[in-house]
Parts: sequence; structure tokens; C-alpha cells
Amino acid sequence: MPSNWVAGVIAHRRSILAVWFVVAVIGLFAGANLNQFLTTSLEVPGSQSQYANSLLAQRFDENTEGSFTVIYKYTNASEQELAGFKALIKDAIKEIPSARVGAQKALAGTIYTNITTSFSLIDAAPYTPSLRAALIGNGLNGAVVTGPPAIEHDVTPVLANDLRRGQVVAVVIALLLLMLMLGATWAIFLPLVFAFASISLTMGVIYLIAHKFLMVLYIPNIVELIGLGLAIDYSLLMLHRFRRELIQSNDVDVALLVTMKTAGKTVVISGITVCIALSALLLVPVPFVRSLGIAGVLVPLVSVFAALTLQPVLLSFLGNRVFSDGFMGIMGKADPLQGVWARLTKWVIPRAKAVFSFSLIALLLAASLVFKLEVTPSSLTSIPENLESGRAISQITDKIGPGVITPHEIVIDLGKPAIVENARFALASKISQLPQVFMVASGTDSTYVDSTGQFIRMYVIGKKAIGDKQTRTLVQQLRETIAQTKGFPEGTRIYLGGSPAQGVDLIDAIFKSLPRIIIIVLLIAFLLLARAFRSILLPFKAIIMDLISISIAFAVLVVVFKFGIGSTLLGTYRLDQVEAWVLIFMFAVLFGLSMDYELFLVSRMREAKDSGASNTAAIISGIANTSGVVTGAAVILVGALSGFVFGHFAGLQELGIGLAIGIIIDATIIRALLLPSSMVLFGRWNWWLPKPIAAVLRTKASPLDQPEARL
Repeated sequence: MPSNWVAGVIAHRRSILAVWFVVAVIGLFAGANLNQFLTTSLEVPGSQSQYANSLLAQRFDENTEGSFTVIYKYTNASEQELAGFKALIKDAIKEIPSARVGAQKALAGTIYTNITTSFSLIDAAPYTPSLRAALIGNGLNGAVVTGPPAIEHDVTPVLANDLRRGQVVAVVIALLLLMLMLGATWAIFLPLVFAFASISLTMGVIYLIAHKFLMVLYIPNIVELIGLGLAIDYSLLMLHRFRRELIQSNDVDVALLVTMKTAGKTVVISGITVCIALSALLLVPVPFVRSLGIAGVLVPLVSVFAALTLQPVLLSFLGNRVFSDGFMGIMGKADPLQGVWARLTKWVIPRAKAVFSFSLIALLLAASLVFKLEVTPSSLTSIPENLESGRAISQITDKIGPGVITPHEIVIDLGKPAIVENARFALASKISQLPQVFMVASGTDSTYVDSTGQFIRMYVIGKKAIGDKQTRTLVQQLRETIAQTKGFPEGTRIYLGGSPAQGVDLIDAIFKSLPRIIIIVLLIAFLLLARAFRSILLPFKAIIMDLISISIAFAVLVVVFKFGIGSTLLGTYRLDQVEAWVLIFMFAVLFGLSMDYELFLVSRMREAKDSGASNTAAIISGIANTSGVVTGAAVILVGALSGFVFGHFAGLQELGIGLAIGIIIDATIIRALLLPSSMVLFGRWNWWLPKPIAAVLRTKASPLDQPEARL
């Protein structure tokens, strides 16, 4: 970090602090009004399902994501009474402009009614209370409403409550841990101020972006809880180094300058690495995933900006008050080389081969369960049953299955107006014979045929939820049936839309782009780490260890959610599949955070090595001086993630548990055992960087990087 930058920041510290205060307050108010722009849309641009849904919007004035489902139970009703119930439901939907009845069926004492609207998910959700009130007003007191808009309406306040509870838990845990690490000093509040300012600015920027781009409903929870942990990580690293330097120099300005040149530089490189990992999500051709990428990139980017501006200002104001007159905290020991991390490393070094072998085998065995992983686009069946929309899903599941909520929709473009009753009936009959089809709804009125007579629509109600394997199989069978159908005029085109097809297209789009994303992320991370470490081997080892910790995190999701081990204790759902967005977001976050910890540790080793220390001494110095703060930061981040785990939504529970386990494994077993033992085994090869690569990376190679300097 250039000295003139630090000097300039300190010279204008009051102005910088004032600007940050204003920005934070504005961001706080913007974030409070963000929910109205958030959605859970799974649209996949350019897919067959997206084109089918576009035709439904253009020709039938219907938005598939704005469709409600009404469930009404009755007892021993006559045909006339059934017709009366259906008429009352049809009358109730007048509360929603453009709404009309789609598929409707009475079965086993229950009427299932699909209600289509022209509204988007966000615009349809506010009509949920009006529809429920109208049903009660018409005497249908037992009617319950579900479907994507009703779910959106019901879950938004629950997500907000989960977020508030998670914030309280995370802040309390963070304060206790900061006091344990730093002692009873004003310094414990600095990381929280840093985090508050960073999160507020991030939320303000997202508020502006949400006016133009689709942003996911989960983003406030993700930004505020992950942002809290990451910002505290960065602030704590710099605060820890500042206190160490202040002990040695007893000069605030000197300590601040050294801190910014060392820990500040590490934070910048770490933040850029995390940004690159999360920016890979922008390459996925799905707005849902891209919005997570945008939010994910902003979190470390804003934290780095705060580290370059706000953090040095706060440290300069705090000065010698980073010390405590009493308890100095477990990170306040004068000589970290006599601490527990140094003793553990000294124990590992003479046993490097055994420790490396045992750790690697144990980690690989734990990661092997990743091959049992199954994915789903969404977990609608895990909506809390205390919500009306969740209770309705439970009722449907008990009777016929949750497929009623998210019907398949077939759109037939005849090319020109035509009468094709025989072909339409034949297609409907063939589809109804598929084992996972509950019912097919088709007809000749305006619900099924557009005003021109050129476009025909069919509803296909499946038995299973949107993410089940049987539903994905049904989507494939429907597409094969459509492709083989005959009897329609030449030039007829048939498309499969609806949420199930959209979900299949979502997973296909994610996994088709995943190999390219992984290659790009690994390559860029390798180049960044090679330049930072001035080594060809260390980045390679770092990437391998990161992939191991990520695999274990994925495997733990299988253990907890699929096999149910620990689910009762944690209060999580039992689900066969994990939501696809969780996996790809977890990969990006864990990869970035793992690189963070690697940079924190190895940069300190490199620093010791450049000062003339031996390979062994550099390993001990790096771990002794940094592992405490890395582990403490990891524990604080895990505490922040507990807000996800104890929430009410499967996707966020999966994200919280996966990230927490990945971070714990990475910050303990991998960094305390696998990393030092591997560095002992590779010796001076750790620090070798060939001259041609050094030239490409534009970094000066030290004498240790040359082959003749190796032992």
C-alpha cells in the first residue's frame, strides 16, 4: 500500500468519516425498502420454457409465475353444490385484475383450482390477502391459497424475521468472540462499525441495481450475514496486525503505515480473489444466479474499499486505545511463537509425512459422500407449514402430490388458425397415460384457445414437486411425446412451458456453464496467488486443498439433509435434493474464503522467508502469527452463518450449514495440519518460481526462486 495513500487518507480522515456516515445512513434506508424489488423467478433466457412462457404472456395474457392455486375441501356435495363452489371461487378471483380460472378438478372431497394472471411474481403477490378475503367473503371459509405469488407474500416477512434474529445472534457472538480475542477494549467495536458501514453501502448499491435487474429474494439475508462475517474478517486481520506493530514501535503512524503495507495489501488481494470467485456466477446465463453473483461481488468489493479508507481512519482515531489495561485477549500475547498454534506446528513438522497422509485420507473419505448429491431447482415442499401457502402444499401432498401448484403448460403454435380437435385430443390422451401425470386439462374455450385460433394451450398436472427426479423425468417424457406427436398441420410448433420445465432448463443451464466457470476461476486464482506468493507450487496446493474443503461441505449437505443425521438437533428439513443455486453459490464463496485464509497464512510465511528465515521457521512464524486471527475470524463468520441454519427455509439452511462446515474444515484441519505438513514435505520447492513465469507475472523473483538455490 503506497505511503502517500495512507498519508492522504489520514490527512482527510474527518471528511472520510463524515462521507462514510452519510453513505451508511442512506444505504440503511435503501436496504429497508429493497424487498419490494426482489423475486424468486427461475426464468432461463433463450430456453424452450422461456419461449413457451412468453407465448402464454402474449397470447393468453398469462404469466406462469403469477399463478395462484386455491384448495377447498367439501363434504358430500352434490353436482349442483360442486358447481356452486366453483362459481364462488370464480367470483372471488375478480379481486385480481386479469385473473381467470385455468385447470380445475374436484377429487376426493377437494376442489383444486389453478388461477392464472398476467402479473409478474412481484406484482401478483400483493393480491394474496385480497383473494383470501374474497374467498372467505363468499362463504368458502376452509379455502386456502398457495402458488408462487402466495408463497412470495407469505415468506417475505418470515425471511425478514429470520434476518433480524440472525443479525442479533451474529452480533452477540461476534462481540463475545472479539472480546475473547482482543480483550476488554474499545477495539472490539471497530470491526462491527466497519461491517455496518460496508453492509449498508452494499445494500444501497443493490437497491439501485434492483430497479433495472432481477434480484433474488434471499439477497438481503446473504449480504447482511455473509457481509458481516467477511467484513469482520478483514477488519480483525488489520486490527490484529496494527496492535502487533504498535507494541513494537509505540508509534501510531508507523504502526498504521506498516499495517496498510502488509495486512492492508493482503486484504486487497484477498478481496479481489473473492470477487473473482463470485464474479464467475455472472457467467451463468440465468438471472437468478447472476443476481447472486452481483451481490456476492459487491460484498468483498465494498469491504476492500472500506479497508482502504474507513479502516485506517478508525485505527488512527483509536490509536493506543486498542490496548486493554486488564485482559489483553488470547491474541494479545507478546510472543505468538510461544502460543498454542506455534506448539501445534512444531509438533506437526517432525511428523509431516504421517500427518499429511492421515489428514488427506480422512478428508478424502469424508468428501466421498459428494457422489450421493442430487439437485433441485427449488424446494417448494419445505415452505413452513405455519404459513397458509405451506399448509396448502402439505394438504396437496397428502392427497395427490404438490404438482398442482406448478403445472406443466404446453403451447401449440399451429402457424395459422385451424381446427385440430382430433390431434389435440390424441395428444392429451397420450400424455395422460404417462405414469407421473395426474390430469390433463384441455378444451375449446378462451382458456385454452387464443382469440385468433392459431394458439392452443394445455395444462398437464404432475404428481410430484418441481424438483423431484420423477418431475424431471416427466419433463423429458413430455418433450419426447411432443416431438413425436402427429396429426397437426405442417409447420406446427409445440413448446413445453411452466415451472417444472423452467426448473429443468435452469439446472441444465447451470451445469452446462459450470465446467467453463470452474476452469476460469481456477486459472485466474492460480495466477493471482502465484504473483502474491511468488511461487508455482503454493497456488497449485492451495487450489487442491480448497476443492477438498468444498467437496466436504457438499458431502455434509448429503449427510444432514438427505440422510437426516443431525437434522433433528439443527431443526433442518429432510430433503433428497439440494437446491442448485446453493451449490454454485457455495462453491464460489468457499473458494474465495479459502483463498482468503491461504493468503493470510502464506503471505506471512512469505514475509518471514523474505526476511531470511528458513522454510521451517517461516512455516512456524506464519501459522503462529496468523492462525489465531484466521480461526477467530472463521468462528465469527460461522456464528454469522447460524442465522441461516436456524431460519425457516431449506435453501438458506443448506447454504448456512454448507458454508459453516466448509469454513471450519478449512480453518482447522486443512490450515493447521494439511498445509504445514505439505509445506514441510515440499521444502524449498514451495518458494520456487521459474524466471519465465516470474516475467509473465511481472514480479521480481528472489534468489530462493532459482533452481540452484534449492537444497
